[in-house]
Amino acid sequence: MSEGNQIKVRVDGPLLCTGQIEIYDTDDILMLETDDVVLCRCGHSSNKPFCDGSHKAVDFKNDSCFTDAKTEPLGEAAPLKIIVRKNAMLIASGPVTIISPDRSSQTTRNKVALCRCGDSGKKPFCDVSHKHCGFKDE
Repeated sequence: MSEGNQIKVRVDGPLLCTGQIEIYDTDDILMLETDDVVLCRCGHSSNKPFCDGSHKAVDFKNDSCFTDAKTEPLGEAAPLKIIVRKNAMLIASGPVTIISPDRSSQTTRNKVALCRCGDSGKKPFCDVSHKHCGFKDE
């Protein structure tokens, strides 16, 4: 049985997205349609928005635990559309459960902004730190 769309926040690592996943660029052009993709959240991948393992080389640290007061009931089953904003966050639209590996942190959302610069104080969520840390995704 399918668990629907999920984003697993890996300890000291990337976001593992599973389910019906569609990745779009800023111009709303489909980049990838898949059921399994690993997205960078340290800000250092040379293949952004995808993880290339750079989090290990830069010693990215995040325990993957989070709190979220915005948990909401999920909408009907649908693909999770992830838009890669230029030099900014990931915007995920569609029903999704975001979980830590040990499931101690969990939330359900229909829309969420996710950090990909590595500097957010609210990881895995975006707090617009990308505007101040010089994050570039070229």
